[in-house]
Amino acid sequence: MSYVCVAGLGVSGAAAARVLAERGERVVVVEAVEGEAQRVAADSLRRLGVEVRFGPVELPEGVQRLVTTGWAPHHPLMVAAAEAGVEVIGEVEVAWRLREEQGAAPWLALTGTNGKTTVVRMLTAMLLAAGHKAVAVGNVGVPVVEAVGGPYDVLAVELSSFQLHWSPSVAPHAGAILNLAPDHLDWHGSMAEYAAAKARIFEGARHVVFNADDPEVARLAEPYGERAVGFTLGVPRPGELGLVEDLLVDRAFVDDPVGQAEELATLADVKPFAPHNVANALAAAALARTLGVPAAAVRQGLLDFKPDPHRMAFVERVAEVDYVDDSKATNPHAAAAALAAYESIVWVAGGLLKGADVEDLVRRAAPRLRGAVLLGTDRAVIAEALARHAPDVPVVDIDGRDTGVMDRVVVEAARLASPGDTVLLAPAAASLDMFANYPARGQAFARAVHALAVPATESPAGHDPTGDPTGDPASDSAGDPAGDSADGTAGAR
Repeated sequence: MSYVCVAGLGVSGAAAARVLAERGERVVVVEAVEGEAQRVAADSLRRLGVEVRFGPVELPEGVQRLVTTGWAPHHPLMVAAAEAGVEVIGEVEVAWRLREEQGAAPWLALTGTNGKTTVVRMLTAMLLAAGHKAVAVGNVGVPVVEAVGGPYDVLAVELSSFQLHWSPSVAPHAGAILNLAPDHLDWHGSMAEYAAAKARIFEGARHVVFNADDPEVARLAEPYGERAVGFTLGVPRPGELGLVEDLLVDRAFVDDPVGQAEELATLADVKPFAPHNVANALAAAALARTLGVPAAAVRQGLLDFKPDPHRMAFVERVAEVDYVDDSKATNPHAAAAALAAYESIVWVAGGLLKGADVEDLVRRAAPRLRGAVLLGTDRAVIAEALARHAPDVPVVDIDGRDTGVMDRVVVEAARLASPGDTVLLAPAAASLDMFANYPARGQAFARAVHALAVPATESPAGHDPTGDPTGDPASDSAGDPAGDSADGTAGAR
């Protein structure tokens, strides 16, 4: 009997320990934190014969394999395992190895710095519309190891760079990279290592899907030749999906890519409408098409898609000013996408930048900014960039670390805004300096906006903050369970 150590009692760790124990493996879990959630998980696992050790995390003697749920290679436990010659793999790799040899559900896998959760949910909606028994798993919240034995004929798999780093043999039916921007460099050590982790999703994939508008992603896809299918916000070339006027079209999965294009959907079907969300829809469509999903199901999936909270979520219109919560924009790349969606913005930004560079973000956004309200630990970094690239834009600096600061932020933003403007919470930074996580930050913003509305102004049904009267007052997505790890959610980018 093999002896397996699982690092951590989070959602993925507990799931891996449970599945391995149910398959007859001897399992020990090591966990440094002994909180209520961890104790509940431990009690459940002990009933299956799993040993759980709380306290200082150390490598148990005699262990043959270590399963990690996103711990960095430089963590002492990972270093100890490497020095002892113990194999280290992730929960996703465990799931891959547990698949049935024949008839296993294909994986449609995707990664990227931003947009992952939107795309995996759009993709799942398309697969369901086509009649598949599909489920979204991985970094989106449902551990892959729990789904591989389930009643599904296809898995839509969202993978973080952390998960991919520890998944050496995963070879999906299709693998996609949505975009690349500096993130989690403290975990990976460099941008090159971060990109290399993301690029693992292409290795062994039957179909490679890539963002043709992202030069680094396109470079990573080059070695795959005809297996690679691009998506673009421009007119697609043969072998790509893209836009022709207001249509999303496919010139890859058609009989004659040179002379033929198939209409998949219209721009009006993508909600909320924003350029980066159109790219998300094209990425999801490309993945779905690798499995033969028909055009009608692609469109129906977009219509059925329900965005997650705190992604370009319309909050309220007060005094002819729209207030939008994109608290999930926890890095400059995500914030840039949100800022590009509106013409006249009072920007609410700041938090923990984690060393990220905001110069290009501010320079590109400057023409759209009518004001900025800054909060959080690294607000001075954003203020300095605004002084260089948008010196005429009024900036309000809000000091303080208590969560009630958001009330002052919204009041100041309202003072700077004029009718027709959008007050946009797109922090470009993590939230843990002031909030429990990015949802808590978004909720604080929404509460402050509602308090501002005196008397309250009802938002029109179906209002879309981009100005599309048919739009959905919801959100975009880029979710993560191990994390926007610095933001304390379940995933990583």
